[in-house]
Formats: sequence, C-alpha cells, structure tokens
Amino acid sequence: MPKPKLFIPGPVDIAPETYAAMAEPMIGHRGKDFEELYADIQPDLKKIAGTSRNLYLSTSSAWGVMEAAIRNLVQKKVLNLCCGAFSDKWYGVAKSCGKDAEKIQVEWGEAIDPEAVRAKLAEGGFDTVTLVHNETSTGVMNPLKEIAEVVKSFDDVLLVVDTVSSFSAVPTPMDELGIDVLLAGVQKALALPPGLAVFGVSEAALERARTTEGRGYYFDFLEFEKADAANNTPSTPSIALLYALREKVHSIVEEGLENRYARHEKLNAMLREWGAKHGFENFAPEGHESKTLVCFKNNKDIDVSAFVKAVREKHNLLINGGYGKVKGLTFRLSNMGNETEESIQELINALDDVIPDFL
Repeated sequence: MPKPKLFIPGPVDIAPETYAAMAEPMIGHRGKDFEELYADIQPDLKKIAGTSRNLYLSTSSAWGVMEAAIRNLVQKKVLNLCCGAFSDKWYGVAKSCGKDAEKIQVEWGEAIDPEAVRAKLAEGGFDTVTLVHNETSTGVMNPLKEIAEVVKSFDDVLLVVDTVSSFSAVPTPMDELGIDVLLAGVQKALALPPGLAVFGVSEAALERARTTEGRGYYFDFLEFEKADAANNTPSTPSIALLYALREKVHSIVEEGLENRYARHEKLNAMLREWGAKHGFENFAPEGHESKTLVCFKNNKDIDVSAFVKAVREKHNLLINGGYGKVKGLTFRLSNMGNETEESIQELINALDDVIPDFL
C-alpha cells in the first residue's frame, strides 16, 4: 500500500518538482556555489515575508527559532499570547529558559483579544510579546494586524510572530506591521519537507540581542546576521532543503501572491461548506477561522479515530483526528500548500463516501 496523500495540518504533501530540486548535486557550504544558492533564495523569500531585510535560514524546526527569540530578546519579561497547543507551549519554553514570563490565556478555540493585550502591556515590565498567528491545533487565526498595532504602541516592546501555517498563504507583511521576528517552519504552508526554518529579524531586535546575555551559539541572532552578510549560515545547513526552498519560493512568486492567497481562501471555503452540509461546526469563532485548515467540532459525536482510519483504509487519504486536549473532540482538514480545487474535491468525495457510516 503506498503512503497516503496527506491532508493533515503538517507536514503536507510535497510537489514532485520540490523533490526533484532536492536531488540537485551536493555542494560545499563554504564556497561560491552555496553563496549563489543562498542569494538566489532571498529576493522571492523577502517578497513573501514583506520585508526589505534578508531572512535567515536555520536547519531546525520552527521551535529552534521560537526558543531563540526568547533567548535573544527577553531581558525583562515576556508576554506569551496563549490560545492553543503551540502558543501555550511557548510560555513553557520561556520559563524553561529561565525568563520571567506571563501569559494571556484564552480557551482553545478562542482568538486573542487585542484589547486584552493592551491592558496587560499597560501594567508595565514587558519587553517582548510572542504570538502564534495561525494556531494549527485549533484552526484559529489571530488578528495579527490589530495585535501588532497594540504592541507597537508600547515603547521598547518587541513582537515575535510564528507564521508556520500562514506564511505565503495569507499576507504577513513584516515591515508594514512592525514585526520584530517573523518565523516559519517550512513543512506547513510552504509545503516543503520538515527540517528547515526561515526567519526575519528587525534592526531593533538585533540591537536588543547585542545587549542580551546567554544567547548561546547555534541560534544566536548575531551569528546569523554575520553569516548572512556573506550569503551564508552560521552552521552546516541542509543543502537539499535549501534547493527545495529555492524552487518553492520561485514557484510561489510565479503563481503570484494574490493568486496564492485567493486559492487558499477558496479551498478553505470548500472544506467549510462540506462541514456545514453534514452539520459540523467550526471550532474557531466566526471571523477568526484559519484559511489554511479547518478544525471541526465533533458536535455530531462521531468516533473520530475510526473515521480517520476509514478514510485512510478506503481512500488512502490521511486526515487528522484533533490535537492535544481536543483530540477526538475535533478533527482537522488541511488545504495548505500545493492543494488545488481538484485535490480538495477528491478529499471531499472521499469524506462524503465515508461519513454516512458515522452519522
């Protein structure tokens, strides 16, 4: 039996062109060939991120950079905005790094209220805020623009944003919004194999890092900045993944960012319509639904694990039966990355075939 086609919220399906790019000949990472590869990635990557600054390339998951942001930037106290598994974990990571941390905690399935952020920051003492833009565990997309406006109204408070499941699928204009660290793992919205993170760092964040002790080495922002000046990385990179990244950012810009945003919105609407047809409610509140996946409530009280298994066994498609404390209480369908109307319709047809046995 071949491996199933993935409609889970990451990793997602990989295009044949991306796999082909990964088969390019190996090169040394301290020579001209690598410098040319690195430089070739940057223009399109910067367009996607909406920044004039180069993005750094880290051979790690996004969590490496998420922890790095804590170690490089927090000198006083960090405010973690928590609304699901990944944003909640950021608070734990901050504490494990020995940093003073507080959180705004909302129920899973709710979005962060910008005015709650304003009220908390007004208490004083904070110098960093962390936000997961698109909380994959719940299908909630937080109001990035409004939260960024609030954070930027406070002097010397830096904003760090995880865009793992939104980067390239919806607008995340780093410079326009005043984001200080914009980061993404590549295995979700960018539709690459796991193992690489991309991240932009503002000049204000670099200035903070210069006076922060205990940054370590592997994820030291200043080491990334120094290496970037030479079109390189501080440590040995995953060259095959960088070949894949070059192919992917070129194809994204060729598709056109506005076209890509519209495609994700249309495919997401198709999945939401399927759920509504069968009486499933969206776990995310109205107006804060993700555009790259749908997290449905199990309000029909189906056997979610059996449903997931049946879809795989009958159609060789893999969906997700919920994450963390909402496992079984929700199920998730992804439309991010390379999906098309045809592939999403294939998923819908399979779901329509299987779901009558569970309702």
